[in-house]
Amino acid sequence: MTSSNTVIPAPANASQVPRTTCPEPGPRPERARGAPRRSMAALGAVAAVALLLGASLTAAAQQGQPSNPQPSPNPPAPRFLTDDNVGPAPASIGTDIPLTYFGPSPSQVQKELIGPYQLLKSGTLDAEAGTITLPLYRGQLGDGRKVWYILTDTTDKANAEALGLNFSGKLNYARVGKAVRGGTLLADGSLIFDGGAVDFRPEHRVVPGDAPNFFPPKSAEPGAVGDADYTPLVRIANSRDQIYNAPTLAFDVDASQINFCDGNPDYSLVADVVVKICPKLPENGGGTVTVRLTHNYSFARPVLYLTTDTSDRMAAAIGSATFTPALSDLGVGRDDSFSSAVERLFQITNGPMGKDNPQRQGLNSHLGDPPDANGRRLHAINVIGGIPTIATDYSPLWDVNVGEWTPEAVRLGYRARVFEEFNILGLVEKGWITGPGGKQFGSSGVIVNCPIVHRFL
Repeated sequence: MTSSNTVIPAPANASQVPRTTCPEPGPRPERARGAPRRSMAALGAVAAVALLLGASLTAAAQQGQPSNPQPSPNPPAPRFLTDDNVGPAPASIGTDIPLTYFGPSPSQVQKELIGPYQLLKSGTLDAEAGTITLPLYRGQLGDGRKVWYILTDTTDKANAEALGLNFSGKLNYARVGKAVRGGTLLADGSLIFDGGAVDFRPEHRVVPGDAPNFFPPKSAEPGAVGDADYTPLVRIANSRDQIYNAPTLAFDVDASQINFCDGNPDYSLVADVVVKICPKLPENGGGTVTVRLTHNYSFARPVLYLTTDTSDRMAAAIGSATFTPALSDLGVGRDDSFSSAVERLFQITNGPMGKDNPQRQGLNSHLGDPPDANGRRLHAINVIGGIPTIATDYSPLWDVNVGEWTPEAVRLGYRARVFEEFNILGLVEKGWITGPGGKQFGSSGVIVNCPIVHRFL
């Protein structure tokens, strides 16, 4: 028995609602000069990452470097840390000592403990820029068209550790319909994919709704569209049928056509998350690609992930991702049960607005608030479920659950930024958050492929 004031988590079995909206908006890089125009019509697309960590997690402090002769005990965070009010504050706040007197974060001793931890270790994270630079791989279809891709997750636990990828056992359940395509390794280490083409030529366009309801947008067209056979998931036949998450970032182009080592890529040739792409000979694994990341929360911890694909056209437009119809074959609404390939992502439509509001959150804010100091749209600040090191149910395939604060919650001033799954479920249980338009809360039916990259606490 518990008293009326006892705080207990809400049950995880939230009900479902018909698909209504889109997944986490992904950031959109600057368009190259001379590249085909992809106007975001009064929107731009989602922002770069407003990163993160307070100075307590800087490399200098972690490595025990000597302090400045006259250190400031509470140095101001760089602007990029503060635009979205997401990153943790420096541990030195409220103390009489500078940050350099603090020891290493507990996560350096044991990865499951609090502190920063890079989960996708195959690349170089640039926290200040909000990007990660990953190996660029070159494969091909059976007809010879080239496929330029990255690797982020796999069902092969040993290879995940060896290659610095994320392990996801749930991906084994993704072998339904066309959600996973086949592939075969060649002697040179490259992959031949059984099928799946991506067209990066469409004009990327999003027109927000009229204030105060900027979401849903008046119109939304993605800048990249996969055909019926394309999916980022590939089952490698001659590698024990293990599944890898291998999103396509360029297609049917030679290395010379996508040689944007200094940035300003042509977005009619590459994915919108690309900041720089630099293929080198030999092409397979000899190059790199730098991609922009998005920040969210997982169990109240700020995290970064990479948005690459989604099953919904409007979601792809808002998230600057590839529209991937094949992902619609995946089941939704079953969360952590047997046969579920997905984990839940919670997105708010009508959270508080205001660029400098520390409670800011949601799709209305993302589409309607002014951009950050770098000219990029602010993040929607979603909440995701389990990630490696703090949960056992991680999947890069997120089942988007869309929530809306009720008019009564808004009237009473209860609306605020939410950080954590069971906090959201509790608000749903008490009737303060519903599905869009007052409908029952649950799965929207939209799947988004967002591999986790880093956690900051």
